[in-house]
Amino acid sequence: MKKLILMMGVLGLAACGTSPKGESAAKLTGAGATFPLPYYNLAFKTYFDSTHVSVSYGGIGSGGGIRSLKDRIVDFAGSDAFLSEEEMRSMPDSVVHLPTCMGAVVMAYNLPQVKSLRLTGEVIASIYLGEITRWDDPRIGALNPGAALPEMPIHPVYRSDGSGTTYVFSDYLSKVSPSWSTQIGRGKALSWPVGLAAKGNPGISGTVSQTQGAIGYIGSEYAFAQKIPYATLQNRAGEFVTPTLASIAAAAEGALPLDMRCMITDAASAAAYPISCFTWVLVYREQHYDKRTLAHAQALAQLLDWMLSAQAQELAAKVNYAPLPTQAVENARKVLSTLQYDNQPLLR
Repeated sequence: MKKLILMMGVLGLAACGTSPKGESAAKLTGAGATFPLPYYNLAFKTYFDSTHVSVSYGGIGSGGGIRSLKDRIVDFAGSDAFLSEEEMRSMPDSVVHLPTCMGAVVMAYNLPQVKSLRLTGEVIASIYLGEITRWDDPRIGALNPGAALPEMPIHPVYRSDGSGTTYVFSDYLSKVSPSWSTQIGRGKALSWPVGLAAKGNPGISGTVSQTQGAIGYIGSEYAFAQKIPYATLQNRAGEFVTPTLASIAAAAEGALPLDMRCMITDAASAAAYPISCFTWVLVYREQHYDKRTLAHAQALAQLLDWMLSAQAQELAAKVNYAPLPTQAVENARKVLSTLQYDNQPLLR
């Protein structure tokens, strides 16, 4: 029995034990995006309470999670950016993407005297390109008539780690700003011309909160939970939209690809918040590799199946994430049905 307990502590390996109810239990491991971390913490605890399957997840950034999956030291990676075709080819085996919920990237700011702030994508790009350096710049003033914008330097804050949130943010800026698209482009890690570096969504939210004049891009749930002020952004339809669960969900209106590898930034809907996104769990399609057992692979597939359930999606809304729309759930279930062990489906 002692050997059995010790096995349960080994990262990345299946380990069977006995739950308080005498049921078989497994230990699953994941790592990656900090963006969905509050939701995953709640979801995995809820899942453990009902199944006694332990799921440990490390918020190390999307880039770190993908590297960990590539090295096969975790069962799944969390990412706010889907793998490109080149990245897919670089993985040891075929990888599938399962969306788990929706969120947004918001522009948090620290200006105590400014109760509301309007921004456009072009202005945000100019701030991060170092072209707009002060809050009293006329281009910001034109968007905020009557606001008491201070004569103060702007301190843009960016992610120091490889980040899916950075990919979402830069994907949006690449769509709305030709200058950004030409000079910087999109990616999980970028060469930033100006600004302060911080690690993870918690790092950026903390730096913005502690630095007057700062602005930073963070997951909406961090701004909502910590009551950090954030800007209202102009969307493609010309509407200034506040990030809410409804405006985030509106960004996913329309057809979605079957493999769910898509960005929904700068969406066409007049009701859409412009920096909305899916977040994904990435797993290998063929689950029989290294020393993985069938029982362990089944435990992973059952967890992912539950993540698409009504219960799990209701939990997402409780911690400020938008639940997946019906089409996304249907597509994700089709993707999940392709998971296999020795070429046999894991879910029937």
